[in-house]
Amino acid sequence: MKVALVSTRSDAIGGSNVHIRDMSIALIQRGHEVLVLGGQEGVFAEDVRSHGIEYVPLDYMVREISPLTDLRGYFELRSHLRRFRPDLLSLHTAKAGVLGRFAGIGLRAPIVYTPHGWTFSEGVPKKSATLYSVVERLLAPLASRIVNVCQADQELALKKRVGSEAKHITIHNGMPDVHSELRARPGTNPVRLVMIARFEEPKDHETLFNALSNCIDLDWHLDLIGSGPLEGSMRELAAKLGIIGRVSFLGLRTDIAELLARSQVFVLASRWEGFPRSVLEAMRAGLPVITSKVGGVEEAVADGENGWVVPVGDAAELGDKVRRLMEDPVTRSRMGADSRLRYEQRFTFDQMLDKYLRLYASLLPSALGVN
Repeated sequence: MKVALVSTRSDAIGGSNVHIRDMSIALIQRGHEVLVLGGQEGVFAEDVRSHGIEYVPLDYMVREISPLTDLRGYFELRSHLRRFRPDLLSLHTAKAGVLGRFAGIGLRAPIVYTPHGWTFSEGVPKKSATLYSVVERLLAPLASRIVNVCQADQELALKKRVGSEAKHITIHNGMPDVHSELRARPGTNPVRLVMIARFEEPKDHETLFNALSNCIDLDWHLDLIGSGPLEGSMRELAAKLGIIGRVSFLGLRTDIAELLARSQVFVLASRWEGFPRSVLEAMRAGLPVITSKVGGVEEAVADGENGWVVPVGDAAELGDKVRRLMEDPVTRSRMGADSRLRYEQRFTFDQMLDKYLRLYASLLPSALGVN
């Protein structure tokens, strides 16, 4: 089977790109031919190629809406797809989903679209959310199936009348496991917190910084993994709040598992999400998780069991939950163990892969040897 996977951007290795890379590796190992196409060159392109996966940069694939650029992007993508002739077209994130569904017309290949969180989720500016929901509603018929990475996303799509219920399927994100040596020890002191997030919307470093400014009487350090256009202003805010000496801005890293293993608490402050893979990475490491109540996070984090879920933008509540974990190593250890167990039971890569392969087989039984 020949599979083309399309991503919107290459300047960051976010959750959707990690998914594309890991799925590509798994498909190639099973004897399938894979082509990854994404917006321009960048760290994602380098990462994909380092695993022996063919990557084609798309000069006109950009996140912003630009009619002329998007038209060029359509023709560019269609040209590459015609040349590759995929048996199945797998589209990831909104812009790739839009251009890819148009470009896939006439290719006679099933189209599987995975939004990785809807662009009309709660928290997205109302004007933008309305526009995006209309676009998704109109384009839903062009996809053979729409894969939601959490049940909350599927319910939201149906509420907004994006496709029929039969069009949708929920397949939770899954993560490859790591060696047992890369398990965290959440009960140790002093507490090292970690957040994996780009410095741009929808991530909410500001709320986290305000929460931690009320915990300066305790012994802690925060590692921030990621980069982005808001990093400079967040450095200024950390300095203003008097916590800059306790915060490490680590930028883009490839040693995520190692950094999580040395941590005691994972935090994700965000304004909107689908089903963040960083939460699953933290659970895989055996960390307690404190996250904003966004998207489908409650399908992974059970409040009070393997962490806490707090209201969006509530620095006081976030600070309270962080303080409680900082002061209670026993609870950190208990929640961390529960996180690891939940990962093993529900969110391994093999579980996710099996569901995707079953989906592909239902669309292309002959290509996968299914009778």
